[in-house]
Amino acid sequence: MPTCLPLVRRRCHACASGRFRANGKFRVNAHHKLLDAWLLVLCTGCGQTAKLTVLERVNVRSLRPGLLDRLHRNDIHLAATLLQDPSLQRRNRVALDWTGAWRLDTGGTDHLDREVVDVAVRFAARIPVRPLPLIADGCGLTRAEAERLAEEGRLVSGIRLTARTTGDFTFTLKR
Repeated sequence: MPTCLPLVRRRCHACASGRFRANGKFRVNAHHKLLDAWLLVLCTGCGQTAKLTVLERVNVRSLRPGLLDRLHRNDIHLAATLLQDPSLQRRNRVALDWTGAWRLDTGGTDHLDREVVDVAVRFAARIPVRPLPLIADGCGLTRAEAERLAEEGRLVSGIRLTARTTGDFTFTLKR
């Protein structure tokens, strides 16, 4: 589950830093019946503000009901949704850095004593992670132990455990 908004990877023009922090603030500008809207992000190095384009010259009547109100209220959930939108990332030429912005909820450690553990992993948001370190963290294993179990065939999944994934998956751990 996400714990905060991810960092935005983009080069700062003022200090050449590569990370920006989104705080959920928007700026909306009207040109008669046309609107522009930006998500404001702050450079982690110098604090300079940059704008990520959300809407560009959009007719007011074509907006979904409530969207303009959410932009004016600086809705943090809207900011989180927009940041994960691939089209917004492409349009603004940015990528997200989820380091430290998520946590693993295992529901307790009662299941770790069993000989065979079947686990279903569900993502609360599209957070790209590598399954092997996630499994090691959730099962109380070191990363080396998890890699060894995968090589021995005692940690099995329908997906590649070393590649990044953002979708739900299942795995079986045999001790």
